[in-house]
Amino acid sequence: QVQLVESGGGEVKPGGSLKLSCVASGFPFEAYVMAWYRRAPGNQRELVASVLSGGEVIYEDSVKGRFSVSRDNAKNTLHLQMMNLKPEDTAVYYCNIRPPFANYWGQGTQVTVSS
Repeated sequence: QVQLVESGGGEVKPGGSLKLSCVASGFPFEAYVMAWYRRAPGNQRELVASVLSGGEVIYEDSVKGRFSVSRDNAKNTLHLQMMNLKPEDTAVYYCNIRPPFANYWGQGTQVTVSS
């Protein structure tokens, strides 16, 4: 069974940093494009960053230059290093494949950016 477990969220001040992690199981992690998504209060879930199996990365414009996504295929782990955080980055962050599994989502990890 697919499992996605996110961790690393917290509350930081604007300009702060956080590193999120996701441990995946139940599917061949190395064969899939992995991605981070987020859902801000009142908004739909949106794509943040993707990383192909070989390491090529793709970022949405809103996080370019501030976020860095990486993966460790040997450990079935996905990371998101977030720097220079802004209040508009406040959301619950999720990992999944891209496009996402229809029926499998983790619990997410809350990121709050507030002064």
